[in-house]
Amino acid sequence: MPTRVRSHTKINLGLAIGPLRPDGFHQLTTVYQTLSLHEWVTVEAHPAAGTRITLSSTHPRVPTDATNTAWRMVERCLGRLGLRAEVDIHIDKQLPLQGGLGAGSANAVAALIGLEHELNRRLPPADRLQLAADVGSDVPLFLLGGAVAGVGRGEEVFPLPDVPSYPCVLALPAAGVSTPQAYRDWDSLTGTTPSDTLTRLSRSIAAAFGEPHSSGVFSLREDRAEDPLLALVRTGIENDFEQVVFPQYPSLGEIKRILVGGSSTEDAAIYAGLSGSGSALFGLYRTAEGAKAAFERLGRQGVTGLVTSTLPRSDYWRTMMVADAV
Repeated sequence: MPTRVRSHTKINLGLAIGPLRPDGFHQLTTVYQTLSLHEWVTVEAHPAAGTRITLSSTHPRVPTDATNTAWRMVERCLGRLGLRAEVDIHIDKQLPLQGGLGAGSANAVAALIGLEHELNRRLPPADRLQLAADVGSDVPLFLLGGAVAGVGRGEEVFPLPDVPSYPCVLALPAAGVSTPQAYRDWDSLTGTTPSDTLTRLSRSIAAAFGEPHSSGVFSLREDRAEDPLLALVRTGIENDFEQVVFPQYPSLGEIKRILVGGSSTEDAAIYAGLSGSGSALFGLYRTAEGAKAAFERLGRQGVTGLVTSTLPRSDYWRTMMVADAV
């Protein structure tokens, strides 16, 4: 019977870009945060003499072949399990492509979870993370959920202590931002000049969430009573991509100002910024009323917006699976 899985999105609470690595990727440090906003991935699978994968989507621009991350995830998972199966994947695509919300990466993890449920087989946790890293840099975060520190090229992930759920407003501009082009623009901007943004963001994460144990797991310091999100924002976190994306797309900088907005502390965003390389932007608010006011400001400027909330890790896993037949 088909298994339906919620495919949640993410935002980046700060993103620092470091030097180009020998493998062609840039060194990164970021804090991922999952959101309640999600798409749906439905998987139906059964053992077979030979493997056959089919993929469909409600969005005409979603690839339906082996270039799709969900397809690659399923194919490689079957290989690691030593299984052959006929697998049908359907992606109910609700969010824009090239949005910076990790929707395609989340689709891949949702497909993996659906496949494991359908076949009643599961990879060991370490193998799951390695498989996810092989498929894409921001895929592994969706195997953790909640607040997640990402380093390396973003694929080395460590669970952070959860922050309370906050109302979140997403702005979804029509234009898509090319991540490879954004990196090229960053390299043109910085050249060979050493950057200290990686160090600064790493210190901000440690100050807000505590130092990691030898296992890589962070824990709040006993002397810290402040909400980790507020502590992180207080350090002045930024997304380096804004330095190159906003000059190329001035409207995105204006949308951030709209999200920050608010004539009072209650209406103003706790933090607003670009998610990943964009084009999606977000604002986090203290109250539902503040989020509603921001959503209305976007509407008056003709910008498509959505109201959602940040999603702690326990809620992420509790609500992900819909195992009933569809």
